[in-house]
Amino acid sequence: MILILNAGIGLNTPPVGSVQFVACAIGHISIGQSMKTIWPFYGASIAVLLLVTYVPAVSLWLPGVFR
Repeated sequence: MILILNAGIGLNTPPVGSVQFVACAIGHISIGQSMKTIWPFYGASIAVLLLVTYVPAVSLWLPGVFR
C-alpha cells in the first residue's frame, strides 16, 4: 500500500512527474494550470499516505475481514 501510494504521488509531481507531463500534453494545458487545480488532491494523497504509514490498522483491516 505504501509503495503504491508513493508511486502515485511521485508520478504526478514535477519535476519528474511523467504522467502529469503526458496529461498536460494531451489536454493542451500548461503544468502551472494543472498544478493549481490538483493541489487539494496532493494534500489528500499525502494525508492518506501518512495515515497508512503510521497507523497500520488502516491498511490491514480488510485482509483481517477475510480471514
